[in-house]
Amino acid sequence: MCELNVAVVHRSLIAESSLGSVSSSVEVSATAEGLPIDQQNITCSPSKWNGASEGDATRKHHGKSQSHVAFENTSTNVAASQMRNALNMLADTVNDPEEKKRFETEMDNFFSLFRRWLNDKAKGNTINWEKIAPPAPSQVVAYDDLPNSNAVDFLNKLAVVKLNGGLGTSMGCVGPKSVIEVRDGMSFLDLSVRQIEYLNRTYDVNVPFVLMNSFNTDADTASIIKKYEGHNIDILTFNQSRYPRVLKDSLLPCPKTYDSQLSDWYPPGHGDVFESLYNSGILDQLLERGIEIIFLSNADNLGAVVDLRILQHMVETKSEYIMELTDKTKADVKGGTIIDYEGTVRLLEIAQVPKEHVNEFKSIKKFKYFNTNNIWMNLRAVKRVVENSELEMEIIPNDKSMPADKKGEADINIIQFETAVGAAIRHFKNAHGVNVPRRRFLPVKTCSDLMLVKSDLYTLQHGQLVIDPSRFGPAPLIKLGSDFKKVAQFQKRIPSIPKILELDHLTITGNVNLARGVVLKGTVIIVATEGSTIDLPPGSILENVVVQGSLRILEH
Repeated sequence: MCELNVAVVHRSLIAESSLGSVSSSVEVSATAEGLPIDQQNITCSPSKWNGASEGDATRKHHGKSQSHVAFENTSTNVAASQMRNALNMLADTVNDPEEKKRFETEMDNFFSLFRRWLNDKAKGNTINWEKIAPPAPSQVVAYDDLPNSNAVDFLNKLAVVKLNGGLGTSMGCVGPKSVIEVRDGMSFLDLSVRQIEYLNRTYDVNVPFVLMNSFNTDADTASIIKKYEGHNIDILTFNQSRYPRVLKDSLLPCPKTYDSQLSDWYPPGHGDVFESLYNSGILDQLLERGIEIIFLSNADNLGAVVDLRILQHMVETKSEYIMELTDKTKADVKGGTIIDYEGTVRLLEIAQVPKEHVNEFKSIKKFKYFNTNNIWMNLRAVKRVVENSELEMEIIPNDKSMPADKKGEADINIIQFETAVGAAIRHFKNAHGVNVPRRRFLPVKTCSDLMLVKSDLYTLQHGQLVIDPSRFGPAPLIKLGSDFKKVAQFQKRIPSIPKILELDHLTITGNVNLARGVVLKGTVIIVATEGSTIDLPPGSILENVVVQGSLRILEH
């Protein structure tokens, strides 16, 4: 357990840097308390502080520009210097020179994030609600207004990137979430590969498929994608950063060494895609292949398929960044939304909203859209904003707890500092949203979502889920209770997915089991009270009903 040594808070603090072979010092003078940290009396070799020499083109961007925000007290300066010192000591535990160089770069990026969080925290930076407005008409384009000439030539400039860093633990699965079986024996990854293979075969192109893994999913993914060798698809992978979790009480890193247990580290959110894509060398590799545009989406969004209309629109409007938005429903009120902030398009997340305005944020009338996290970006623009240190995405502090090392001790409170790829929208030229049909947002976050995509509502065409043309209106709202949280529980209780083509709303809670051939229509609510069981017999047809209490039909 790391502790903050308060004895070092004197008129000045000296933190010896051990990054690299040349020792350098960091001096924080008490007379500099009112200055931003980058204007204080901090002495250090630039190549050591920033993790790169001025002439090192591959790492020159890592001295990120900081918000010029005054630190309010000495304790904030101490926290920054203590963290820098701890990260230097972490780097000294790396033996391999090449790995140490990469790790130093990663820790420099983490320190920039941490230091910016300290600045924001000290100033009490919050968004000015009075300056927030719904997006202007020029900031959101309707999908139906896009060109529709199927200009396939632009496909030669495209790569597809999937965010593949998540695990399936929330659904009770082991390994990468992207390998959970979702339809006809195929996983998210299988469906994505099939989609791009079909695209390449149909239009005689070679759109590469790129996976951003995390340290949690990298090894498993590497073994899984071997089965695609010989397929008509180029698969590239890179890892997002591995940042140290921070102890909440001392603001020092959890890990003591580079080889510390995995639970001491975390992947810092999909906003890390920019620097990780750059540092991995994949960005330059794609540019050398003539790739100019990437289409990025979550691995679990089965609606995120390549769309030629959006691709053509992006090329013709010379937009550097397009965010796909879709109409907000009551099920989406917590989703991030696009806003106009002093004439600039930005992303607003619910975590940034002052408590007294949360209901206003959730309003479907004021904020009509939400972010699907389907993002189209110009690759050269990504390279520019990274190399010029222009990215300052809003930081999302994520409070978590870790089990104590010894039995009987209290859990350890930690903080993870994360960023979202959507928050980068304000850093790109001619960035805007496209209001897309709901079919382009089909995520599988829960077993309720899994039931939907496995149902007769959809058919599978070349790896893409297509809604039944006879369906009237949007997909039904399905809410399964805690007894269905894990995939194994879900499969045991609903071994055969009911027919839901005419279903509007379904709620199931408690000890409920569905037999084969069940048909659900309209609004159906099934509630097994505590201590009771509801077994729906084979062939049951439920339409606009509430089933409550206990129901068991025994064969004889």
